[in-house]
Amino acid sequence: METNKTPLSLLITLTLSTLLIVHASPPGPTVKCKSGDVDCTVTNGYGIFPDRTTCKVASVARPSNEADLLSIVSDASQKKQHMKVVTVYSHSMPKLSCPGGPEGKGLVISTVNLNKVVSVDPLKRQMTVESGITLRGLIDAAAANGLALPHSPYWQGMTLGGLIGTGSHGSSIFGKGAAVHEYVVGVRLVVPSPVAVDGKFAKVVTLVEGDEDLLAAKVSLGVLGVLSQVTMQLEPMFKRSITNRFERDEGFENRISAFASLTEYGDITWYPSQGKVVFRDDFKVPITTKGKGLNDFTGFRPQARLIVEGIRASEELLEATNNAGGKCVLAKGQVEVLVQSGQGLKNRDGGILDFTGYPVIGNQSDLQSSGSCLKGNNDLLLTACSWDDRIRGLLFHQTTVSIPISDAASFITDVKKLRDADRDSLCGTELYSGFLMRFVKASTAYLGKTSDSVDIDITYYRSNDPLEPRLDEDVLEEIEQMALFKYKGMPHWGKNRNVGFVGMREKLGLKGDLFVKAMERFDPDGLFSSDWTDAVLGLRGKGLTVEKQGCALEGLCVCSKDEHCAPKKGYVCRGGRVYGDARVCRKVEGVKEGMSERKVEL
Repeated sequence: METNKTPLSLLITLTLSTLLIVHASPPGPTVKCKSGDVDCTVTNGYGIFPDRTTCKVASVARPSNEADLLSIVSDASQKKQHMKVVTVYSHSMPKLSCPGGPEGKGLVISTVNLNKVVSVDPLKRQMTVESGITLRGLIDAAAANGLALPHSPYWQGMTLGGLIGTGSHGSSIFGKGAAVHEYVVGVRLVVPSPVAVDGKFAKVVTLVEGDEDLLAAKVSLGVLGVLSQVTMQLEPMFKRSITNRFERDEGFENRISAFASLTEYGDITWYPSQGKVVFRDDFKVPITTKGKGLNDFTGFRPQARLIVEGIRASEELLEATNNAGGKCVLAKGQVEVLVQSGQGLKNRDGGILDFTGYPVIGNQSDLQSSGSCLKGNNDLLLTACSWDDRIRGLLFHQTTVSIPISDAASFITDVKKLRDADRDSLCGTELYSGFLMRFVKASTAYLGKTSDSVDIDITYYRSNDPLEPRLDEDVLEEIEQMALFKYKGMPHWGKNRNVGFVGMREKLGLKGDLFVKAMERFDPDGLFSSDWTDAVLGLRGKGLTVEKQGCALEGLCVCSKDEHCAPKKGYVCRGGRVYGDARVCRKVEGVKEGMSERKVEL
């Protein structure tokens, strides 16, 4: 019927129209105060923390230099006031920016004004910057001096302090690997002091290569103090050549390890329900190679507000009507659009179209990250980042887990078994770029990766109502638990739900013990710690999981009884289909009278 085709054609038309939008409204502030800089609330870039609680603080401070920062930390330290750093966009999903101590009594220190380049040493190819500089600012400053940051995350809306503090990375097991913190050669930290030092209850700690404590400071979760300055080891500017190679997914899991060892910057995107996989062949080429390519990834471009809200409304309708088949139709159309548009890559060779074909060749500074939705004129009525919480935009969970490369084939085989049992069950992930697989090398940092790994990033729908179950809830929960517990995966510190961090202290082993000892040296009173970081690190008896009605729906617990799911809506706690030890919320026929049948048309 023609009416069944309309939503798909509309989505394609609207998605293509967003490619023409060039201005956006940058996200709103993550710290909001009732009066000046006091009586404030703190959130993240998505407007919501994993447990949906509000973070209240007494005040916010915005230092402009290290001297300001020292005075601010000293004053709070003398008063034994708990502190946390908050960044300009604050894109960590967990509650890393919420201080500990009594609710409403803490202090947040914004690094929004600590965003300057301190010095550049062209001979050593090193650059020292303040920790609040954004990734885009760092990349541009390096490029202006003929230098390049070797690796970076794909999203440029993070600060340097935030991304190294959470171990953020690109994709590579070559050399030192893809984690940005591996290229940190020095830091200056402002830490609290229980006794006065030169009249201050705070001091500056300088760490350089060879200092054991640098291994703690590189990935610190913000619990050691405030990063003031960071010195990065850079490279001369170079170019990359990128080709996205689309294939069927038969047996691709057996080629993951070889692909990681052969392609310096490559990654893999898997669309499981469509049976498609994209190998990104991505490697260095000489700087003299012709090409002015640019990465302007479609998902990070400015989106028309009406389109974003329309897409969200469509997904909510499909969820409400149990229409997994509808999600499959939408996902197929979306992937086709991405293929035709080069997934946001631009050749910029003077032609009429932005993308004219592969390979796309350009400077590292132009290809390594994207985020043009951060730029614009603050006209929220027109365009925004699609997840901006000021509009009824996208709301999602992210399960991001690194498993050893040696286990990748087995993990994918298990996921395929789940997929084959119900082909439509994973279509929802394909509306959010499917399964993104990046490669990360084992780290020297105490809280870094413990082995050469495949980092698997899965993004999926999250309801505005925490007690509303998701379509095919059980499948994604089983995959999450499989990655975390069967394959002993390491979560990304800046993503994931509460269950993602269960058992982290045991997974870290001796390195976890060494990090905790560093915490005790840098901040003996725990002023930069919080209930969240204590729970993640297994300290002070703090627990990560919260058992209450519906807790498994939001990943606050692994269900052990039906009430942890949504039994009145037909979702009850059951064992996994492939991973028998999993406990998941599954929709079971007959649990609730009148439960609707799954639809497949759109």
